[in-house]
Amino acid sequence: MWVWRIEIVPFVSIDGVTLHHRFIEAAGTSRPIIFINSLGTDFRIWDDVVAKLTGEMPMLVYDKRGHGLSDIGSGARSIDDHVDDLAGLIDHFGFNKVVLFGLSVGGMVAQRLYARRPELVEALILSDTAHKIGTAESWNTRIATVEREGIEAIADGIMKVWFTPEFHASRAADLAGCRNMLTRQALPGYVGTCMAVRDADLTDAASRIAVPTLCIVGDQDGSTPPDLVRSLAGLIPGTRFEVIRDAAHIPCIEQPGALVSLIRDFVASLPEETSVHG
Repeated sequence: MWVWRIEIVPFVSIDGVTLHHRFIEAAGTSRPIIFINSLGTDFRIWDDVVAKLTGEMPMLVYDKRGHGLSDIGSGARSIDDHVDDLAGLIDHFGFNKVVLFGLSVGGMVAQRLYARRPELVEALILSDTAHKIGTAESWNTRIATVEREGIEAIADGIMKVWFTPEFHASRAADLAGCRNMLTRQALPGYVGTCMAVRDADLTDAASRIAVPTLCIVGDQDGSTPPDLVRSLAGLIPGTRFEVIRDAAHIPCIEQPGALVSLIRDFVASLPEETSVHG
C-alpha cells in the first residue's frame, strides 16, 4: 500500500530568496520528480498531473523566483539564477538523485542544472522546450512591450500559443483562469525571466547530456513547435521523443492524462533506487 503526505511547510529560504513549494511524499518508492514551471505560470499548472500521480512517486513543485508566491529577490537575469534556486531546493531536501521535469523555460533550467551538477540528475523530461528559444529581437520586443504596456498587452497572444483552438472554445473558465495567472504575474519576475531565456543557448550542453531523457511536445505548440523540440531531442544521445495530440504549449493543463501516461512509462523504465535521501 502506498503511503503519502503533503509537505505542510510551503516556504523555504534559499540563499535569502523565499521559494513557495509543495512536496508530496510517497512511501514504497524513492525517486523524486521535480516539476519546473514555464514563464508566467506558477506551480498550479501541475495540479492535475500531481493529483493523478499522488502515491506513486515523491513529487516537488515550486514557483520559480519572481513567479507565484516566491520572492523576486534581486531578480533573475540568467538561467543560472533559477538553477541556483533549484539546486538549493534539492540540497535542502537532501535528495540524492532526482528526475527533472522542465516545461518551456523550466526545461532550460533542467538542462543547465544537469550541466552544472550532473551528479544530482538521474533523468530528464523536457516538455515543450528547446536548447535555444526565440531570438534576441523577439525577446527584446516582448520585454519592451510589457515594460511599456504591462503583461495584459500580450496576454491574448500568449493564450493562443499556450492552448489549442479547441481549448479556447470548450474550456472558457480554465482559459480565463490561466490568463489571470499570467497577467497577475509580477512584472520584474516576468521580464527578468524573459531576459534569462533570451540569453540562454544550451546547444553545446545538450549534446553532453548522458542520462535517460524524454522530450515531449504538444502537436499544436505555437511557442516551441514540434520541429524545434525534435531538434533538441536530436542533440541528446538516445533521447525518446513523443508528441501529445490535441495540445499546445502547456500539455499538463490541456492533456494531463496523456502526459501522466508518458511520465509513468518513462519513470518505470529507469533503474530502481533504494533511498530518497543521500
